[in-house]
Amino acid sequence: MIGFFIAIFLIAIFVGLFFLFGLHKMFISHASVGATGEVKKGRHVRRPVPYIIGAIGVLVLLILMSFIRVVPVGHALVIFWIFPKTYSVALEGINIVPPIITQTTMYDLRRIDYTISSQFDEDRRKEEGDALWASSSEGLQVGLDLTCWYHLDSVKVREVHRQIGPDYKKKVVYPAIRSIVRLTMSEYSMMDIYSNKREMIQHEIELRLKEQLEPDGITLDGVAIRNVQFSPEYSRSIEEKQIAQQNAQKMQYVLEAERKEAERKEIEATGKAKAIRIVSKELYSNPRYIKYLYVDKLADDVKVIVSDQATIMDLKGLIE
Repeated sequence: MIGFFIAIFLIAIFVGLFFLFGLHKMFISHASVGATGEVKKGRHVRRPVPYIIGAIGVLVLLILMSFIRVVPVGHALVIFWIFPKTYSVALEGINIVPPIITQTTMYDLRRIDYTISSQFDEDRRKEEGDALWASSSEGLQVGLDLTCWYHLDSVKVREVHRQIGPDYKKKVVYPAIRSIVRLTMSEYSMMDIYSNKREMIQHEIELRLKEQLEPDGITLDGVAIRNVQFSPEYSRSIEEKQIAQQNAQKMQYVLEAERKEAERKEIEATGKAKAIRIVSKELYSNPRYIKYLYVDKLADDVKVIVSDQATIMDLKGLIE
């Protein structure tokens, strides 16, 4: 279809040049020559051959220029030849593609990202969707913000064009991503999604997407779960559960501290009781032992004690 419009455009240019260079006047002047070879009065014979050759040369140059197609870097041009009914692929660079008998479609072979996000962003593309909500194994709703990276296989781009078409994103990629994400999430519980199994879920989504997209010529480069959202009710229950767990841990810490304090007091009381038994045994066997204990509690610089007016105790002799 593009080649047809190019041909019409070139014909219009040729007609414009025809009238621009006055070639129609040349034909009129040439036709006004009489049969005997005499030129009618007021008419001047012009030789249109050089002008015609020049116009034809310009037309040929324009036609040759219409054959040139520049394929940008990272792209591929799928060419459908109408008469042989075959396909070919032109890669980046300058390529010769004849108009009229071909139909061409440009494909981007570079990495493409598809983002599902609930965050408002004015720069978001139209094909990006809102947060994807799926059901867990308990039937609870969970929302995901994720990004998938993919690109077209340059070897299979011809089959992509023939079997799917340029709108392969809406026909294959987007439905596959949403379907597989919902299917995978339904196999896990909310606690699995909330806990450290999120990386396992991401890996499983990636494997399933590769298995489904690669036969269609679409190579998956990666999947990233950027955020997980829960319903307000479940978020409140999670918060309450965490608070209860923190309180339980705090109480367990208090009980453990009290238990250790009780053990300490028990050990201390046991030690004191044992010391009392030892002292009692010594007092029973040696009554003067109590005097030793009394002296031991005195200051080191006390040498003599006057217990009454008639008694003076020599501490040095008592100790010795």
